Amino acid sequence: MISVTSGQDGPIACSWDGVELFRYVWEPPEADLESPRPYLHPIRTLAGDEVGLYRPHDHVWHKGIAWSLCEVGGMNFWGGPTYRRDRGYVQLHNNGRMRHDRFIEVGVRDGALRIDEDLTWTTEQDEVWIAEQRRMAVTVSPGAAAWHLSFATRMRNVSGRAIPIGSPTTQGRDNAGYSGLFWRGPRSFSGGTVITEKGSAGEELMGSRAPWLAYVGRHDGSGRDSTLLFADNPANFCFPCEWFVRTSLFACVCPAPFFSAEYDLPDGESLTLSFDVIVADGARDSEGCAALVAQILDPADHGLRIVEREA
Repeated sequence: MISVTSGQDGPIACSWDGVELFRYVWEPPEADLESPRPYLHPIRTLAGDEVGLYRPHDHVWHKGIAWSLCEVGGMNFWGGPTYRRDRGYVQLHNNGRMRHDRFIEVGVRDGALRIDEDLTWTTEQDEVWIAEQRRMAVTVSPGAAAWHLSFATRMRNVSGRAIPIGSPTTQGRDNAGYSGLFWRGPRSFSGGTVITEKGSAGEELMGSRAPWLAYVGRHDGSGRDSTLLFADNPANFCFPCEWFVRTSLFACVCPAPFFSAEYDLPDGESLTLSFDVIVADGARDSEGCAALVAQILDPADHGLRIVEREA
């Protein structure tokens, strides 16, 4: 069974059959320069192989799996420098924070770990811009040697102005549409295989559209393989989304709703998005990944439903 351990001041730890699958760090200790925001790290397969990376020296703001948006009305909720069309990457006074406010629910119900959370996004100048509801659910499929994370967010603009949400690509940098649910893989995953419903490929899938995308990597030491599959939700405005994916410099995947076009979020309005992540032992090919999707995800609506609560 899934078990959960949480303390008032510490991360939420989710385990299965004695293996800690992940920790959800909801009160990050990192510096403001890294745009502190909740993240999942470490992340492990059912067999115990670690499939994430935390604060790599090349991009210390990369942390396992995290909801990270780099271009939010000129503010940076990603971390580090910001890309500007006329200057390239520059360090600005715009690194915001996603502040945890409260948990509505943390516990195991109907065989799934459920985390329901309220957050507030504040700028470096301490202005409140976004009120977020975040909902996650985790289930385990032992027969598929995999576990499944559903992630849903509703972001309400409370800034008093319209907020355009984009990416470095919308600011003029080609193939840099990262902004969304971002995963950074282990160093040994560099050079891994990218898989879609059309078959195996590589970094050439950058910016392509697909309902799901998987990454297969190999672990140092054991030599075992693991597969991470990311799925867009048919209810999302961007479906099927564009994908940010790298294999050569390092391993990363991000379903990127704002890859090539800004989304204008009016004041007082909300944007709801949901995505799914399947963490599986072993190397899966396109047919095997499709089987995971069919077995684990609801084809009609495989994301969590999120209903806006009253303030």
